[in-house]
Amino acid sequence: MIELQGLTKRYGEKPAVDGVDLTVPKGEVCVLIGPSGCGKTTTLKMINRMLEPTSGSVYVNGKDVLRVKPETLRRSMGYVIQYVGLFPHMRVAENIGVVPGLLGWEKARIAKRTDELLGLVGLDPPVYRDKFPRELSGGEAQRVGVARALAADPPLLLMDEPFGAVDPLNRMVLQNEFVRIQRDLHKTVVFVTHDLDEAIRVADSIVIMREGRIVQHDTPERVLAGPANKFVHDFVGQDRALKRLARYGVREVMTEPAVVRSGNLAADARDLKLKGGPRYAWVVDDEGRLTGWLNLGGLADGTDPRGAVTETDASRIGLGCDATLREALSRMLSEGIRAMPVVDESQKVIGEISLKEIEKITERVEPA
Repeated sequence: MIELQGLTKRYGEKPAVDGVDLTVPKGEVCVLIGPSGCGKTTTLKMINRMLEPTSGSVYVNGKDVLRVKPETLRRSMGYVIQYVGLFPHMRVAENIGVVPGLLGWEKARIAKRTDELLGLVGLDPPVYRDKFPRELSGGEAQRVGVARALAADPPLLLMDEPFGAVDPLNRMVLQNEFVRIQRDLHKTVVFVTHDLDEAIRVADSIVIMREGRIVQHDTPERVLAGPANKFVHDFVGQDRALKRLARYGVREVMTEPAVVRSGNLAADARDLKLKGGPRYAWVVDDEGRLTGWLNLGGLADGTDPRGAVTETDASRIGLGCDATLREALSRMLSEGIRAMPVVDESQKVIGEISLKEIEKITERVEPA
């Protein structure tokens, strides 16, 4: 899909990018990362000719980008930057429809595509399509920026610190949304970040750069398990096992939950104890929504189970299915518990994640 051959950018005698060779297969998210000034953003900008290379070549789907008019090239690619770059005088729908309009799409088609994309990035179309950028939060504006990049359904996305300007909580939400969207769309993405945790979360492959050159290009798992040299070892840090947890969503390792219904508490608790069930069970209402947890281990025969129920706030203790194992571990430590329920958007319990399952992931040895 993307091939860089000897790509070089010089400013005077100093190379900002120095002979980079890189291939990004179709449908892969390739993250460029490294210290400030390493050449990652310069490399990205040469792909869509926002910067012209001093030497070397860039091929997209086998075509030399230097033989394509820059404006034509850029309309064929989605581009997301750190500070969004929405046009302040245009409403959200108009911002999203800019590139399709330049490509000559009919108004009805643009409107339909706009609503599809707002839904895809988690924004309700009737609420957001007529808002101006100044009426959006940072996280909402960034979602609109992603929607705009996807508007003409480009096969290639370039993302330059796309979530860097939002707070840590919204940043994590946006990362999870990106992973979810990519799971459905399978775009080819070149993604620049300075945040190693973000790179590990979203990447299929990571390119670590230093002084304009690639020092390691591999999967996140292999980068963490086998740093190529001391620079990479120091760059990824000592807590590599913990960082690996960001690679896994709870949906991948969650297990079947033990649940009891609040309206049938005694019978459900008795059935679980007869089956030799777990020490604890999640309490749900008639709709399956989390309301608390039950200590089955401390429940004597014939005892009213209502006295062993601890009520809880589902929004505080329930994990969304797109949460990472690193988030799950952090929440377990802060709550002082060894297992957490996984809930869907309506707070219905759909699974469970335990410290035991997380430990199994940290013990995995990735192939060399």
